[in-house]
Amino acid sequence: MSTSTSGSTTGSAAATASAKGLGRRGLWRWRVVDIVVASVIAVACALIFLLWNVGYEVPSSLLKPLLPGVQGLLAGPWLIAGVLGGLIIRKPGAALYTELVAAVISALVGNAWGPLTIVSGIVQGLGAELILLVFLYGVWRLPVAMLAGAGAGLACGINDRILWYAGADTLFTVVYIVSTTISGAVIAGLGGWLIARGLAATGALGRFAAGREVTARV
Repeated sequence: MSTSTSGSTTGSAAATASAKGLGRRGLWRWRVVDIVVASVIAVACALIFLLWNVGYEVPSSLLKPLLPGVQGLLAGPWLIAGVLGGLIIRKPGAALYTELVAAVISALVGNAWGPLTIVSGIVQGLGAELILLVFLYGVWRLPVAMLAGAGAGLACGINDRILWYAGADTLFTVVYIVSTTISGAVIAGLGGWLIARGLAATGALGRFAAGREVTARV
């Protein structure tokens, strides 16, 4: 099958799925494999969280003097769980589930933010989830992935402003929220999309539409 033909087929399938809306068959039913894989994604992303909880300190110290709030560009690794889970599982609640479970693991293992990490996980997961809802869980192209990442980043920035930077001025607030949104779009959105495609290309996602779409092009 040629690239152009498969791309047209995929686009047509996505448009058809979206057109059927939220009532289409099987959309709301989670299979056992969905739960298992979503949980594996969450655990894997929790490991990323734990590493980045420490690793972000050095680049953050370098960015802060440049412009107040620009350290928000480093938020992306904490946002990838929801986007990746949503792209692979493709069920309502998948983005929230994976981001939340990853955040719970991070909080239980221990970090500087304690139980409020769980609040962040809920908010960030919802940010990605709402974007996927707008597209009725039927469009899974790169622009949608990046929008989902941006949604998670926007939610992250607003949440952090409320929880951690309550006394921040307008400049910091704007720069920080814009930075987390950009980071979400690029690192979580583009990064999550590339990871999902990479996993699909190995055949590991053969029981998911995300895997079948990629292998059908080969």
